[in-house]
Amino acid sequence: MLTDFETGFLVGILVGEGHFGGDGKQPHITLRMHTDHENLFRWLEEKLPEGRLYGPYNHSGRRYFQWMARGDFLRLSLIPLLDRVLTPELDGKAHGRYLEMKNRYRL
Repeated sequence: MLTDFETGFLVGILVGEGHFGGDGKQPHITLRMHTDHENLFRWLEEKLPEGRLYGPYNHSGRRYFQWMARGDFLRLSLIPLLDRVLTPELDGKAHGRYLEMKNRYRL
């Protein structure tokens, strides 16, 4: 799916800017960033077409895109990748948020 570099880049972006959560019914991973980062979101669309890109939005003067991973893509592709590389040694806080999402949604 991704090269080692691309995997590391994705995980770094998710650790730094991502949200591990859900809507109460299904889990999702969300990445929301300013429209200045449009090239990054286009890269995500190209490399991970199963994710969904929304926007650009303009709310209260803030312009942003939002990318989401959920459903089979999250469960069958992204969770196994993150299980492999997102460790507490890499980032304890992000790992904790990730585990909390997995526990809440029984992943």
